[in-house]
Amino acid sequence: MPEGPEIRIAADQIAKAIAFKPIKQIFFAFEHLKLYEELLAQQLVTAVDTKGKGMLIRFDNGLSIYSHNQLYGKWMIRQADNFPETKRQLRLAIHNEKHSALLYSASDIEVLDENAIAIHPFLSRLGLDVLDRQTTVRKITARLQNKSFARRRFTSLFLDQRFLAGLGNYLRSEILFVARVHPTLRPIDCSQEQISALAKAAIKVPQQSYETNGITNDLNLVQRLKQQGYRRKDYRHWVFNRAERPCYICDASIIKEILGGRRYYFCPNCQNRK
Repeated sequence: MPEGPEIRIAADQIAKAIAFKPIKQIFFAFEHLKLYEELLAQQLVTAVDTKGKGMLIRFDNGLSIYSHNQLYGKWMIRQADNFPETKRQLRLAIHNEKHSALLYSASDIEVLDENAIAIHPFLSRLGLDVLDRQTTVRKITARLQNKSFARRRFTSLFLDQRFLAGLGNYLRSEILFVARVHPTLRPIDCSQEQISALAKAAIKVPQQSYETNGITNDLNLVQRLKQQGYRRKDYRHWVFNRAERPCYICDASIIKEILGGRRYYFCPNCQNRK
């Protein structure tokens, strides 16, 4: 599933292609949204916002197209009316004279006004967005110490969008590694230094991933690994997807665990549970 940085990157690409440019046509695959095709095609896209893993394409008449990629959704930006060869099903298309913004495979698509956004069952329950400039270390620290979250293990807490919006499998593992915190601990088990490290990493790691198109490893180390011939999948992350490979810090073998069908990775030495 795409995480917050990937959705924000897609939003930037969509905005660049279609914002403030006359729309030629809009296509919805779902019958109950067909009535909006002509109406929205007469408007301008004024912004493309993200809220965690959700996206809002905003129009100048006050309506927004909400979408969530879920597991299989994928945005593609193409030259106008140039559709890719794919077995994916087209769910939404926005065309102008030069570009087409195409959403494939996603099933969670709605047209909402501001009132509907405010009470939306997903959007209204989101926690702090890790990529929002208003999200600070102080706010995340307070959230970690909140009684509603303090006794939950990080393995589940960091996947709960009501806690921090935009996190998923790889960001969970990478944030915990950068903070040197074992995944099975709870906020209440952590020292103040660990809480502070977690709050800082929860902002730094997603922001770096957004700025570098998915790289969460130390950027100086990444450059050295590139020069040594390492492939992207080998240098991209500290621990995620690196089971049984040596930790870049201490050489211990990275461990992979699965909980609730979701995998996570950690270094048993750098993230010692004691």
